[in-house]
Amino acid sequence: MWLYFGNEVFYLIEIKTTGSFDNTTRFLKKMKNFDFDKILNEYGRLGVEELKKATPKRTGKTANSWSYSIEKGRGKVSVIWSNSNVDNGVNIAVIIQYGHGTRTGGYVEGIDYINPALRSTFDRMSKEMWRAVTSS
Repeated sequence: MWLYFGNEVFYLIEIKTTGSFDNTTRFLKKMKNFDFDKILNEYGRLGVEELKKATPKRTGKTANSWSYSIEKGRGKVSVIWSNSNVDNGVNIAVIIQYGHGTRTGGYVEGIDYINPALRSTFDRMSKEMWRAVTSS
């Protein structure tokens, strides 16, 4: 690398390389077209099962109301877990997680059951993704 300052030229850095970037280019092209759908669906379903098992049960309605979806956007893919048990506009899974006030002025403390349920799913999914990417 050369730096030109007025009429003077300063030598800053010289980089020499041998070989090519063929392997890197080939890998990046494969990753551009890699289909993660199978892995994402597998772990989406696994996450639903883990959430179902971890959800505190009185009637089982909230535990049985978990689902997932995969959303793809520019340069990103998301797995979204949702719970459809809503009562009077309030998502029951959320108030179990974070707590809520009662009609009589009391407070029911939340139970952190979502994060522990999905932690192992996240860990396993990231390892599976890495294995898929590096073995391609």
